[in-house]
Amino acid sequence: MSLSDMKLVVTGAAGRMGQALIRVIHQTPGVVLHAAIERPGSAFVGRDAGELAGLGPLGLAVTDDPLTAFLDADGVVDFTRPGSSVDFAGLAAQARIVHVIGTTGCSQTDDAAFEAASRHARLVKSGNMSLGVTLLAALTQTAARALPARDWDIEILEMHHRHKVDAPSGTALLLGEAAARGRAISLKEQSVRVRDGHTGPRPEGTIGFATLRGGSVVGEHSVYLAGEGEEVILSHRATDRAIFARGAVAAALWARDKKPGLYTMPDVLGLN
Repeated sequence: MSLSDMKLVVTGAAGRMGQALIRVIHQTPGVVLHAAIERPGSAFVGRDAGELAGLGPLGLAVTDDPLTAFLDADGVVDFTRPGSSVDFAGLAAQARIVHVIGTTGCSQTDDAAFEAASRHARLVKSGNMSLGVTLLAALTQTAARALPARDWDIEILEMHHRHKVDAPSGTALLLGEAAARGRAISLKEQSVRVRDGHTGPRPEGTIGFATLRGGSVVGEHSVYLAGEGEEVILSHRATDRAIFARGAVAAALWARDKKPGLYTMPDVLGLN
């Protein structure tokens, strides 16, 4: 460990993303695992974080005390649940550190809490931390701007594993927002989430969503731009959760020397 290494806290350490984050932090120069957090009452509290992630002992026990975990930390990487992420954002604001948020399913109230925390913390929040998905969103916005709504329909198809609890996925919504920005419309007013029964013709200019769930699929997303006699399909397929962990760690390193504020992955890649 170097004195200049960024000390990171991982929340939800026993989950699939938490374990992936611990492995990626262990493998990435410039960062070090400072603490690993699980919820109170978890059977994993007290376990060695390295053993939990399949690395072997690291000499760092999983804790259920975020206040202690945040002491002397430089940042926290968080893929948990909205309520927990809001609590962690408040602690990150008090500690004046980086908070990378990959949690999905957040409400407007949650987003307002993140906005408030960003007055003191450096928050990077995204529905998908993958660098490839960030690029896909930028391409989607460009395509939506270039192709006229009267001639081109936009549909977003996503598939995830059977255990995912929110739909459409945060990534699908991120892509929908990108398409809506390209067309200068409100996604909330122009999205179609469900089609069932006699729906009638497709309303012009809307952005449609279709959701699939099954098996162990990590994440697949496609943006269909369908015109008369031609289609443009932009796709991304995730085969390993490590891509999200690598993106989140890259975001933490990027935000380390930034001013307090609420940032996104396009900021990290210099696309904004």
